Amino acid sequence: MIKCDSVLFDLDGTLWDTTAALAEVWQAVIMDEPDARRTLTRQDMTGVMGMTSTELMRTLFPGLSDERGEELFEKLCIAEDDYLRKHGGILYDGLEETLRALSQKVPLAIISNCGPDYIPAFFDAHGLEKYFSDWECIGRTGLSKGENIRLVAERGGFKAPVYVGDTSMDQAAAQAAGVPFIFAAYGFGNVKDCPRVDGPAGLLELLEL
Repeated sequence: MIKCDSVLFDLDGTLWDTTAALAEVWQAVIMDEPDARRTLTRQDMTGVMGMTSTELMRTLFPGLSDERGEELFEKLCIAEDDYLRKHGGILYDGLEETLRALSQKVPLAIISNCGPDYIPAFFDAHGLEKYFSDWECIGRTGLSKGENIRLVAERGGFKAPVYVGDTSMDQAAAQAAGVPFIFAAYGFGNVKDCPRVDGPAGLLELLEL
């Protein structure tokens, strides 16, 4: 078991799946953008989850300059946040029950490479904010995920946090922050040689709280 005094979470692929919704919403936006028109699929969105906005736009729209990509990304974020706030995403099985149980023992927080309104949209859609003591993202601080993990840990006075995520990028961020990493194997990535859970409820068996 892993002893900890707080649990920090990635969002996409760890707490919820929004890939189908984002493919549909983003597709509608880019149809009005002549230099960015293309077909977007759920698989396309799965492949870029966890990336920074610059990395994501370079992957999906390689013909755009970084400046144009950032401009378009802001439009996409506005559309996705509006949609998700109203309709939500797909929560992983047992998520709320797990968050409820964990939050009764230790503080919980979210750290994600997303825009400033994305995590609030998650909270608004699903009513889960009550389980979290803090959250942070690159869209608010401009910092890397590793730096934001460290920031949240320092802000909360956490001495033994763990970070739960679903990609090798999440693992690298946890390592950069000096925080143990737990692989959410039900998400989008493939990470080896680390503790793993096959669903949110697995954390209740893995963690010593």
